[in-house]
Amino acid sequence: MSYISCALRAAAPRRLPAPWRSPRPFSSAAGPPAEKNVPYQKTLKEEGARSTGPSRPLPPSAEVVVVGGGSLGCQTTYHLAKLGVTSVVLLERDRLTSGTTWHTAGLLWQLRPSDVEVELLAHTRDVVSRELPAETGLHTGWVQNGGLFIASNKQRLDEYKRLMSLGKVYGVESYVLSPAQTKELYPLMNVADLYGTLYVPKDGTMDPAGTCSTLARAAAARGATIIENCPVTGIQVRADDFGVKRVHAVETAHGTIQTPCVVNCAGVWARALGQLAGVHVPLVAMHHAYVVTERIEGIQNMPNVRDHDASVYLRLQGDALSVGGYESNPIFWEEVSEKFAFGLFDLDWDVFTQHIEGAINRVPVLEKTGIKSTVCGPESFTADHKPLMGEAPEVRGFFLGCGFNSAGMMLGGGCGKELAHWIIHGRPEKDMYGYDIRRFHQSLTDNNRWIRERSHESYAKNYSVVFPHDEPLAGRNMRKDPLHEELLRQGCVFQERHGWERPGWFSPRGAAPVLDYDYYGAYSQERHKDYAYNQLLADEYTFDFPPHHDTIKNECLTCRNAVALFDMSYFGKFYLVGPEATKAADWLFTADVSKAPGSTVYTCMLNKRGGVESDLTVSRISPGEPGSPLAPAFQGDGYYLAIGGAVAQHNWSHITAVLQDMKLQCQLIDCSEELGMMSLQGPLSRAVLQEVLDTDLSNEAFPFSTHKLVRAAGCTVRAMRLSFVGEMGWELHVPRADCVRVYRAVMQAGARHGIANAGYRAIDSLSIEKGYRHWHADLRPDDTPLEAGLAFTCKLKSGIPFLGREAVEAQKSSGIFRRLVCFTTDEKVPMFGLEAIWRDGQVVGHVRRADFGFAIDKTIAYGYIRDPAGGPVSTGGAACPRLRRGSAELLLEAMCTSTLPSDGVRDGATPPAPPPPPQSDSSVRRGGE
Repeated sequence: MSYISCALRAAAPRRLPAPWRSPRPFSSAAGPPAEKNVPYQKTLKEEGARSTGPSRPLPPSAEVVVVGGGSLGCQTTYHLAKLGVTSVVLLERDRLTSGTTWHTAGLLWQLRPSDVEVELLAHTRDVVSRELPAETGLHTGWVQNGGLFIASNKQRLDEYKRLMSLGKVYGVESYVLSPAQTKELYPLMNVADLYGTLYVPKDGTMDPAGTCSTLARAAAARGATIIENCPVTGIQVRADDFGVKRVHAVETAHGTIQTPCVVNCAGVWARALGQLAGVHVPLVAMHHAYVVTERIEGIQNMPNVRDHDASVYLRLQGDALSVGGYESNPIFWEEVSEKFAFGLFDLDWDVFTQHIEGAINRVPVLEKTGIKSTVCGPESFTADHKPLMGEAPEVRGFFLGCGFNSAGMMLGGGCGKELAHWIIHGRPEKDMYGYDIRRFHQSLTDNNRWIRERSHESYAKNYSVVFPHDEPLAGRNMRKDPLHEELLRQGCVFQERHGWERPGWFSPRGAAPVLDYDYYGAYSQERHKDYAYNQLLADEYTFDFPPHHDTIKNECLTCRNAVALFDMSYFGKFYLVGPEATKAADWLFTADVSKAPGSTVYTCMLNKRGGVESDLTVSRISPGEPGSPLAPAFQGDGYYLAIGGAVAQHNWSHITAVLQDMKLQCQLIDCSEELGMMSLQGPLSRAVLQEVLDTDLSNEAFPFSTHKLVRAAGCTVRAMRLSFVGEMGWELHVPRADCVRVYRAVMQAGARHGIANAGYRAIDSLSIEKGYRHWHADLRPDDTPLEAGLAFTCKLKSGIPFLGREAVEAQKSSGIFRRLVCFTTDEKVPMFGLEAIWRDGQVVGHVRRADFGFAIDKTIAYGYIRDPAGGPVSTGGAACPRLRRGSAELLLEAMCTSTLPSDGVRDGATPPAPPPPPQSDSSVRRGGE
């Protein structure tokens, strides 16, 4: 008999896989070996021998064709049918669950560091534990044995308490346990090195075969067609009369199905399926493994365990345990086999053994427990360990539902429902931006180096504590703006957003460059020594105020009291031009942007439900010179759009889709790479820029919310008088080649005024002090302008229709049922978002964004609140409900082991009123990330 302890000793002296410079770096190119057993009572391969043809005839056409019969394929098909799409076909090249789903561990943890994910997981749990059994009379294999998160240190328990707090918003029952209480709950556990644990009684597991077969039966009963043994061989894509690529048909070895919509749920094979349609699917295939032990006396009915610090999980498997985790040197499956179905790889003990020591430490009886079987199969992983969903930017009608990072079973129900809604209505019900393929810039989605590096780091750090200010080390320096080297020499600590290196803050220690990725020393890579950038990140691994708190304070106060320069070159910079550009602008933007050239307007873009898809500035421009990135030539009308760089691809895709659907005669041009953008903000900004620009900067000559083409240091630039921090300021939009020259001229002129460089950490603080919104924090696609206090951006008093207007008007008529509210705390305590908000002992919402306001010396938080009784909330400041405990309670609940504190928050009984229409330098400015 093989024992876990024997495996640990045997593997210890062996070498890790070959270094990445070898022809097939740290990967397995060979096909899978003979089939092995997984620890489930049945798999769907056992229900019958594989036939040579499809399990049923192919229909000639379908409204939707789902490709892939795993968790996501079955869940999406089921939810499409449930929403009334009866002409939906699921194509599986082998049997349902083949490939990756059949061997998954099937765990479901209810708490995640995202409100949307908590909701998605709740729906999956509801589907498998209640909905499907009630609908079909069949058992999905759901087992509710609870979940236990292990904390070996205070930081880890602080993270768990933050999850616990968010869970209270959604009614997820959870408890923080002491080591003694943990031992009482789980007698076989070693608790000597525990700091505490988080126990969630209603976590559990599901059976892949039971769940997917029940989903298929329920979908078929509603009219869906499930076809097995039918591999897809091609995707027909045709361009319409306007040159827009659209899905036309799906080709198989047994016939063709005409359809306008294909859903890629092919898991590890999703990248190959995407290539058939000319769509980039940024994921990689890796080996992912667990072992199943022999029977363990006393393990029955114990909860599943996640020991994040040991990077190991322990799943109850009847009277045994499945043991797995996330290693630092996972094996890449380079050459994905098309013939792979129910096979498994041989387990590489050199790679897997790192989990064994942690498992034995946590449950010592494992040292003398036999190993019944090993399970090592392929899984798909992505650059940020989040799924890939939504309509592909390259081809209309081609949707993604893949890249689930071994979490396809637990996220399948929630994501299947959202994806079905996305397909039918053009957008999901929830805020799915974190999973939307459009979160990645098009330059990254087919960059193999970036995909590989980021996917490795996300896998290796999957169980790491999620700290507020962490940054990736992998896939860096992909996009650099023209001031990158200039700022690096001055101590800039860069953040990565959308592939861009943008300034985060400026360290007095000097330059801290981001180095090439070292894979954390895996694959025989030599780890960087004395890595200054990595050390600066590590110093901020805390839920307290970071050690660079005072440095960021100086940047903020310099801006408030004198003048600071912000490099915002990573912003998306688009031109909307053409004969019907004004018609497009009227429909796209909530505000009236059809003003005279020289005007700039802050506005939102909405979806059909009135949710905010973006906030941005739109500037009316006159025609310029052919080929000019600063003032292009065009016929008709023209608008210049400046959009937060982290969401530029999302905005580009949203605008493009609207233009295509409306068949408008206009063009969207991307000049993000050709233009730099630097912003001078502060009460002395006029004095500094008056020495640099060849134009009068007085209020009369250059009022707020206007722009001009001017000369600076001998270069033509577009100057805009705007503010995103609530101080007087201008943005300079500069051709790339001229950026360094203009930057140096501004800094030279500003030297005697005390000018300083500042980064986005300062922007976050300065903007929250003024109540300015940040998209995807304060504003999301499931928030409306009325709820967010941005009603002033909507041209409701005009008769001009715009996308989402009907929804906004309906909401205005019926009242809003939640609203964004500001809070401050009397205690100087840090907050980061996701904390629950309490009123009179009841949870009324949670914090979306929080930061420290240095000008007022207080922590500031913004969160959406609702009436627990279900009624509308008031919109006037005086009538705002008093949140008696609010953020202070939540923060201390998240950070301390004591009981909840008494009232101690100065909440916002009189929160700031919605910002006025743009008329002064204190007006709201587009946030973005």
